[in-house]
Amino acid sequence: MSSQYGLLMNIPDIIIAIDGKSSTGKSSFARLIAKEFSFLYLDSGALYRCVTLFAIERGLIGRDGAIDLPGLEKALADLDIDFTGDGARIGGRLVEDEIRSLEVSSHVSPVSAIPFVRRFVDEKLHAFGAGRRVVMDGRDIGTTVFPDAEIKIFMTAEEKTRARRRFDEMAAAGGNPVFEEVLANLLERDYMDSHREVSPLTLAPDAFILDNSDMTIGEELAWIRGLIQGKLDIKDAGLCR
Repeated sequence: MSSQYGLLMNIPDIIIAIDGKSSTGKSSFARLIAKEFSFLYLDSGALYRCVTLFAIERGLIGRDGAIDLPGLEKALADLDIDFTGDGARIGGRLVEDEIRSLEVSSHVSPVSAIPFVRRFVDEKLHAFGAGRRVVMDGRDIGTTVFPDAEIKIFMTAEEKTRARRRFDEMAAAGGNPVFEEVLANLLERDYMDSHREVSPLTLAPDAFILDNSDMTIGEELAWIRGLIQGKLDIKDAGLCR
C-alpha cells in the first residue's frame, strides 16, 4: 500500500470502472487509485492507441484516413501488447510517447469504432482483469466491458480545460502542438466517441459523475476515498486524520 489511507481501508477484490471524455485525466486518476489502494491498473485507451499506432506503422491507414479493414483484421494476430511499470509496449518496445502523438489521436476514434478491434481489445481487457482487483479506464468500461463493475465513475471537465491539459501533455513530450488544433481534435473525438454505433460513450445509469474541471489531484483522491467508503459501507474511524 502506498499510504496510511490505503492501509486503513480494507477494500475487497472489486473492479472500478472509469469512463469519460477525452483528456479528463482518467488515466492519471486510475493510476492514482491503483497506487493508493494496491489495484492493477489497466488503460483501455492505451490499447486502442497501440492498435492505431500499429496500423499506422503497418501502412494500414491511408493519407485520407481510410483504413484497410481486411489488412488490419489479419495483422492483429501479430500484435503483442503488454503493460509494464513504465507504460504500454508493442512487441516489447516502449511506445508510451508515440501513442500520445497528435497523429495517433487523429485516427484512434475511427479505429476504436471498428467492431473487430473492439473485440480484440475487450478480450485483452478481460484477460488482464481476470483477477478482479482492477481499476480500468476508457469509454465503455462500465457499460460494455465490465457492466457488473462494483464501482463505476464517469469523468468530465470543461472543453477548454481538457484541451489545455492535452496541449500541455503534448508539449511536455517534446511536441509543438497548436492549441486550436488540439481543441478541434478533442471536440471531434467527443462527437465520434458518443455517436459511434458500437459501444458509444454513454453514462451508465449507476455511475458516479466526477467533474474535475477545478479539482486538484488531492481533491480527486479525497473524493474517491469517500465514494469507496460509502459505496462499500466501510466504517473505519481511522480513515481520516
